[in-house]
Parts: sequence; structure tokens; C-alpha cells
Amino acid sequence: MTANRTPAAKSAPARSAAAPESMVDENLRRGRGARSNHSGRFETERRTSFDDGWEGLADLEALRTEIFIEPARSIITRNQSPDISFDQSINPYRGCEHGCVYCYARPSHCYLGHSAGLDFETKLYAKTNAAELLEKELASKSYTPKVIALGTNTDPYQPIEREQRITRQILEVLERTGHPVGIVTKSSLVLRDVDILSRMAARGLAKVAISVTSLDRRIARAMEPRAVTPAKRIEAIRGLSEAGVPVAVMVAPIVPGLTDSEIERILEAARGAGAEEAGYVLLRLPLEIKDIFREWLASEFPDRADRVINLLRSMHGGQDYVAEFGRRQKGNGPYAEQIALRFRLALKRLGLNERRHALRLDLFTRPVGKGQQMPLL
Repeated sequence: MTANRTPAAKSAPARSAAAPESMVDENLRRGRGARSNHSGRFETERRTSFDDGWEGLADLEALRTEIFIEPARSIITRNQSPDISFDQSINPYRGCEHGCVYCYARPSHCYLGHSAGLDFETKLYAKTNAAELLEKELASKSYTPKVIALGTNTDPYQPIEREQRITRQILEVLERTGHPVGIVTKSSLVLRDVDILSRMAARGLAKVAISVTSLDRRIARAMEPRAVTPAKRIEAIRGLSEAGVPVAVMVAPIVPGLTDSEIERILEAARGAGAEEAGYVLLRLPLEIKDIFREWLASEFPDRADRVINLLRSMHGGQDYVAEFGRRQKGNGPYAEQIALRFRLALKRLGLNERRHALRLDLFTRPVGKGQQMPLL
């Protein structure tokens, strides 16, 4: 096997699909979402593996998940985007083993010198000191309580959480300090922490949103290869609801020409399981994702590939993606308006979003930091 090194282009034109030689062998990437592992946009060289005639590619092992311990310097991230519903968030992990091919967090892996492709789902970073840092940041006299969102970049309940338990440690701190939390996940592992979440919910301190992209098991497995099945996500909604935890369903992302026909069925299934709120986000293809998604689409659904991309571009003024606030998540144009109307009508028919669960901020008790004096009363 030989690796070619060529200068990385500053910007590459959109392609309908990757050249076959640029895609990693199917046997090596089995169970993964991305089809390639192109160098990130900050790298000065691009590396391409090819068979030089010595049959070196046949000796390569299948990609394995690697976990790196990352001692974080701070843990609460602040957000000022006007079209995002939270002001601050925590991401216990970088990278995500779920391997969702559409994941908007993929480009963030390039800041680590990795690829947004297969590296994103195989090279994972665990912030093992997250709970300790959180308690320290909450103890600061300058801290003002606002809802903390978990799962805004990568899933806090991805498979490695079973062993790392960082998300649970964070919840333990938040429960102890009476701090509100909102969680977004597509994993049924959230039910492991239903003991904490139900106690917090009883005090108005917790709610959960479960992401359901498709009820079609074949589409879900291809698009989100290491996430739990759609049926298990619906059961997670049921389990949380029965435990008294307010649950929303996120139909996200909606892929035009592939999953948009399922909007009503997803909302019906979620409502039947106990969801009270719902939202949606249109497929977004910024930066490296536009090529990663095209590669996947061409290999999994070649008969629909052109239609999906053409519909998506029609909702972004002829482009793959428009980053403008207010448009980037919902798009515009006739097809986007049709999706929005269908969603609104389904919400009204099913009685979703009639009640919004606002989380309480008045129960927060500042933890005592090291060297601080405990309150007398």
C-alpha cells in the first residue's frame, strides 16, 4: 500500500459522489457511516491510499474505535446563536460512534487534525474530568443559572457512555445543585439514568428530546449505523414518559426525497408513546458534510441521489447549504414551506406542543468550592 500526499485544495467544488478509489474498502469500514476519510480542511496535505501492486491494502485491519482521554480546561460552552433554543451546553465527548452520516458535528473533528469522515466515528475523545469541572464552574460567584443542554454537538449517550459514565456524573452534579438540564439523544441508554431524570423532572429540572430520523429500519441502519433502532427510540420515549420525564421528539434531520414522507408517521408514533412536544430540522450540509453525504447517498440510494440533492438545493437558493440564521435549519422556498405546513398540521391534529415544559431556575444551589466557606444558614 502506498499513500499519495498532495497539497490540500483551499476549497473543492461540490461533487455528486466520490471517485471509487477514494472510498475506503467496504470490509474495512463495515458498520460505519462515512465512506471515506479525507484529510480535514486545515491540513496542508491530502493523503490517499491506493494499491501499489504489492497487495498491501489486503493486509489492513477493519477500523476500530479508539478512545482518547481528554482533560478539559472548561466544560460549559456558551451560545449566542439566535435560532438555537439554549444559551449554554455541555458535550462530554468529541466524535460520535453512532456514525450518523449527516451529523453536523463532523467538521469540528478537523480542529483536532482528524478527518470529518471515518475519523469522526472511530477516534473519540472522552472528557473524563467533566463533572469535576462542572462543579467548579457552578461554584463561581459570577455564574448565573441557565438551562444546560446535553447533546448539542455529539450524543451524550453514544455507546462509550456505558463504560465512561461521564453523562451520568454530570447529571449527578446537576441534581445535587438543583440545576435544570435538557437532553437531546437518539439512544435508549438514556433510560439507564431514569432514576436521576425522574427525580429532577418532578422538581421541574429536566426534560429529554429523542431524535427519530426514520421509522424504516433499513434507512436508519444505513444512515445511523451504530445508533439504536427506531423502535427502541420510540420505547425510550415511552419509558421516560411513564417515569414522569417530559419528552419531545425531534424529527431531525428531515432528508427531502428520502425521509420526508415519514413526518406524520414519526409524530404519530412518538405521540402514542407519550411525547408532548416536537420539532424538526432540515438536513444541513456545511463544509465537509456535503461530500460525505453525497458519497453515502450514491452508494446506498443511487436511484434517489439526484432527487435528494436537487430538492435540498431548492430549499437553499440553489446551494448545498445556507448558514444564515433563521434559514439554515428550515430552508425556504415551496418545498420547505410544504414541509413546514405538513408539520404544523400534524402537530395540531395530534395535540403536540400544546403544553411547553419550562424548566425552573430558582432551585439552583451554588456548590461550595474548594477554599470557600459554607453558608451559615
